[in-house]
Amino acid sequence: MAKTDTSQRLRRLASNTSFIMALSLVGIKVVAWLLTGSMALLAAAVDGILDVCTSLVTFVGIRFAERPEDHNHRFGHGKGETLAAFMQALLLAGAGCTLVFQSLRHLVHPKGLSNLDAGLLMTGGSLLAVGCLVTVQSWVIRRTRSAAIIADRQHYVADIVVNIGVLISLGTSWLTHWNRVDPSIGLALSLYMIWCAWAMVRDALQALLDEELPMADRVLIRKTVLASPGVVEMHDLRTRNASDRKFIEFHLEIDGDISVRAGHDICEQAAAAVRGLFEGTAEVLIHAEPAGIDDERLDIRVAAPAAVQIEK
Repeated sequence: MAKTDTSQRLRRLASNTSFIMALSLVGIKVVAWLLTGSMALLAAAVDGILDVCTSLVTFVGIRFAERPEDHNHRFGHGKGETLAAFMQALLLAGAGCTLVFQSLRHLVHPKGLSNLDAGLLMTGGSLLAVGCLVTVQSWVIRRTRSAAIIADRQHYVADIVVNIGVLISLGTSWLTHWNRVDPSIGLALSLYMIWCAWAMVRDALQALLDEELPMADRVLIRKTVLASPGVVEMHDLRTRNASDRKFIEFHLEIDGDISVRAGHDICEQAAAAVRGLFEGTAEVLIHAEPAGIDDERLDIRVAAPAAVQIEK
């Protein structure tokens, strides 16, 4: 329980810091864009506004995920974090597509920039602040593995790239006075935002669509279960990730002549061993049955190479 409380506090620390930082940076970026007229800074400003939106989504998503099980959500609310990550990706993709068209328009009809010194100073300060935030988020992720904070950090890592691009754009414009360098970098930053959004969507869908845990984890689960006392065999292993915890189900084959209590004890030992693999963040459901029973099996229905690899 103490570990769970610490994890929740760390998640809240990261989401609160992210939201406050986003509010501060968006004002700086908007002012810098108004002063310079830079398309690259406009991309950064739009990204800053998205930071506020996504940080708010993370803030709400984490608090929803922390809610305990109830009669309508007996598996908990952990996917609230994954849904928050998915919404962040959609916001980022929409903004990236809009900025692509704006950058192309400015490439065709370039405009000169102004107040480049102020723009460079503000962008440099923003870059330093975002770097500090990503450091805090990385520290929290190592201790919580929060899907929402992972997605939020990906967004801020993209923000670092955006700010570096803005610095290059403003610096090059200041040195060369070439009006098309800024929309060119703005276009590159917009495409990068879309690419980051796709990576976030891909990761979120793995959890939302109940994709299995990695093969290495599933093989380790099998080896651990078979090493438990009293276990003859196992089959029909099913796993999924709900962000705050993992759900693991399988059929456990044991001696059919032992008592129900003895079978229960074997199942409990096997479940405890599996939970130990994931530091207590796994929910384990076991269906016990007599060894060698001939019944319909999920492994046979799916008949996938993965099932064969797990058997090995």
